Amino acid sequence: MVSSHGPTPPTLSSIAAETSVPSGLDTFKTEYHPKSGRATTIETFSTFGRKQDQWLPIIDEEPWQPFSCRADFEFAELAHNAALNKDHTDELLRLIWRIAEGHAKLTFKSHRDVSSAWDRAASQMTPFEKHTITARHKREDLAFDVYTRPLWDWALDLLQDPLLAPHFVWDAQRLYKHDGAHYERFYHEPWTADRWWNVQSSLPENGVPFAFILYADKTHLSSAGTVKAYPVFARCGNLPVPEDSKEDGKLSYVNLKRVVWHDGFLKLLETIILYAKTGYAHLCSDGIVRWLYAFILLLSADYEEQCVMALIRGTNCHCPCPICLVPSDKLYDNASTYPIRSPEDAQSCVELWKKNKAAGEEALKKRGLRPVMNVFWQIPNSNPHETISQDHLHVYHIGEWGKHLFGELKRHAVALGRSAEKKIDDQFAAFTRWRNLNHFDRVTNITYSDGNKLRDISKQILYTTQNVLTRTDDEAGYALLQCIASYLHIDMYVSLDVHTESTIQAGKAEVLVFQTHLEVCFCTDPDATKNWNFPKMHASKHIFDDIIAKGAARNFSTRPNEKQHGPIKRWYLRQTNRKDIANQILVLDHKSFIAEFIRSRIEFLDEERHKLTLSREELEDNDTDDEPFEARLHIGSPLRTLTSLAQVEEDNSSNRAFDCFRKKLATFLNHFLPSHNIPLPDGIHFHGHERRDCALIRTQDKDGHDKYIFVKLLFVFKLTVCNRTLDLALVLPMDASPRRRLLDRDLRLTRLRARPAALSEFVTLHSIIRGALLVPDFDNHGDYFLVDYVDTDMFLRVQRNLI
Repeated sequence: MVSSHGPTPPTLSSIAAETSVPSGLDTFKTEYHPKSGRATTIETFSTFGRKQDQWLPIIDEEPWQPFSCRADFEFAELAHNAALNKDHTDELLRLIWRIAEGHAKLTFKSHRDVSSAWDRAASQMTPFEKHTITARHKREDLAFDVYTRPLWDWALDLLQDPLLAPHFVWDAQRLYKHDGAHYERFYHEPWTADRWWNVQSSLPENGVPFAFILYADKTHLSSAGTVKAYPVFARCGNLPVPEDSKEDGKLSYVNLKRVVWHDGFLKLLETIILYAKTGYAHLCSDGIVRWLYAFILLLSADYEEQCVMALIRGTNCHCPCPICLVPSDKLYDNASTYPIRSPEDAQSCVELWKKNKAAGEEALKKRGLRPVMNVFWQIPNSNPHETISQDHLHVYHIGEWGKHLFGELKRHAVALGRSAEKKIDDQFAAFTRWRNLNHFDRVTNITYSDGNKLRDISKQILYTTQNVLTRTDDEAGYALLQCIASYLHIDMYVSLDVHTESTIQAGKAEVLVFQTHLEVCFCTDPDATKNWNFPKMHASKHIFDDIIAKGAARNFSTRPNEKQHGPIKRWYLRQTNRKDIANQILVLDHKSFIAEFIRSRIEFLDEERHKLTLSREELEDNDTDDEPFEARLHIGSPLRTLTSLAQVEEDNSSNRAFDCFRKKLATFLNHFLPSHNIPLPDGIHFHGHERRDCALIRTQDKDGHDKYIFVKLLFVFKLTVCNRTLDLALVLPMDASPRRRLLDRDLRLTRLRARPAALSEFVTLHSIIRGALLVPDFDNHGDYFLVDYVDTDMFLRVQRNLI
């Protein structure tokens, strides 16, 4: 491989390592950064990624310290999470002591005891600090308070935790999987991507990166929106603003807010600026002293916050992208490439503005920049235009889909009349339920703001509208469905937790396919109300480059951090007096931080203790490649009573799938049992229950070759044969040949057709590869669609024809 810094000559050790294990389909190659001093390795699937198992378990008998005992910590945690006030806490403790006196080791007897325990715990963790920032506006000095937990002090808390120590990753890696012909690179964690590699290349010989991931977004605390907060969350990448005013919108005030934002962020970052330049010597758990160089790996934020971070002027400026200089009228054109922004160019424009306001303003406006010094310019390897990342939630689920494609689709449904809207809603209500997929009874006349619900609607929309927005009834609506199908492909490629060079190229190609379909929509729909020339449309130009540079999109998604807004809002509503709320919320946040820290230690150590109780043989069994079948298959609760085969056949006499139930089963057992060295039985014990799920199974054709088909599970049961229990199912194969339709190709749908019910078969549950979500084609009885957007595994199986 050749990095951006030029080819790296192989070393004798790396050559030896590469030749020590034969290349093959089941091998992985890890190429470490040259400065790590580590040789390239080639490992089989069974050993790849299991380094963490080499560490001896760390057992701490009292992980709840500095609380007096585990029960004290768990009570304090519960009281905090439940937002109990002083009176509630005292009453609960009195009740506990009345009921359980002498039966539990609990030392708390008042709210004061609980508070004292929190204080003892807080004294051992890095506290928040208050900073006052002043900025001049209209000849007046304005003051703003900023509260920060010093980043480097927080980092030292992590580095000093013995439970986290084994999990830190320091050196950049390039990972490859053999595909049968050559090694293909893949990406997932940040240290497997290019940006980490390039940062480590820029450091001194003994330096290693210490990466910070920052998320920032304002949130409304009060239901009226008058009280706001601006939380900033930090995450260690080495491990798996002032309120608005009536003047808001005026140029001078907007610039003031940007000044305050960057001055405030400076207070957060100032403890790492020095170590980003000089490094910090730290004795790591493996006995090696490493020079850690802090840097900002990535910034996770919505577009509005990205504009603040990059100090650009937003959607209406000449160049609205925080990463490149795409003109404002070319945001829809992802086939073209424009120069990437640079801090040096921005700095020179700001310096010019300081010397000559007119000339400087012209230069700034041409690039869409604001005349403010960017805090990230002070931190090496933290170029804001490289760290800003495209957010999956806001760009796609809320943006392209929620605010644009979905809105257009509902407009088409309205134009077709109330019967069309009702048909769509009825088909949503009839949509097959699936775990972790929201179910909707209607969608056409409801507005959603929840990104998760919008995402789940998008996964179901093609199957519930394909017989409504038809080519005959609504040509423009049909073109829109083609556009949505392409959008869903991009969304699924972005959703991958592990990327290969092939999936990234496929994702980039799909971005151009989407653009083509969008242009068709423009041509066929003169009544279109949406403007597709917007910044989030342009984000697809950069998102796959972000993945190459920083790893899978989950690393820079705002979705996990958006959930942190909920506790802040609850604290404000339930546990503050609505006065001086910053101090009160920070105290509550500090308690949550401590509680999560201690809880994670307790759970980790409980798990380690459990491991130590296992025998050596059990540990070895758990370390095999093949997961026990029962551990990966969940078929629901079995019936508690035994029943006879004859009774099953009689109870289902009206269902053709159960015709000749006993005869079919006998034929199956006569073939299956001898082939698995199980003697034919004298008697059979049986119990089972009906299922309505579908699955992808591996079976054999008449020539004995493996084939993969989808089936509907009709009846799942257990048979006890010669003291062996068999997990079996009566299934209806979905391998009849359907009549292919033009819309299947246009909307990229996988159509399946069920066999006649009388042609049901028996299979062993061990032949099941995975569950499958099938929904009926509501206008063609017996036809079904495979919902391949339900997860990335099924999506890739369809794309690679692995079914």
